[in-house]
Amino acid sequence: MNIDSTVRTGIVIDHITAGRGMRLYELLGLEASDGAVAILKNVSSNKMGKKDIIKIETEQPLDLDIIGYVDPDATVNVIRDGKCVEKKRIPTPAELRDVIRCKNPRCITSVEQELPHVVRLTDPEHRIYRCIYCETKAN
Repeated sequence: MNIDSTVRTGIVIDHITAGRGMRLYELLGLEASDGAVAILKNVSSNKMGKKDIIKIETEQPLDLDIIGYVDPDATVNVIRDGKCVEKKRIPTPAELRDVIRCKNPRCITSVEQELPHVVRLTDPEHRIYRCIYCETKAN
């Protein structure tokens, strides 16, 4: 299958590891986007074998930490007038706030609803995050 729909103005998240596109879509809250959003899964890639791509037809703010958390190898391309005006790689964030919830039912965040859900990167090599309150592994 040949996919060749160009975005005139918007954002293209490219080089997403195959299978991670839907998770990224959900965590970024793209279902609430005003513009068209296309998710391409298992697209052939010379460099990666297979990859996912997300195309967003509006320029909107995105939480780049979420992209770095889900897939630090992904690239974010800002498109204006059909041309890529900015291309960036997002590093793995050291901390995430209110992106993922602690799964420990005894964690203080389960009782104190107004507390932010904060996880910190504790093992960069294996990309392991832990809750700052109870140390429960987050991924």
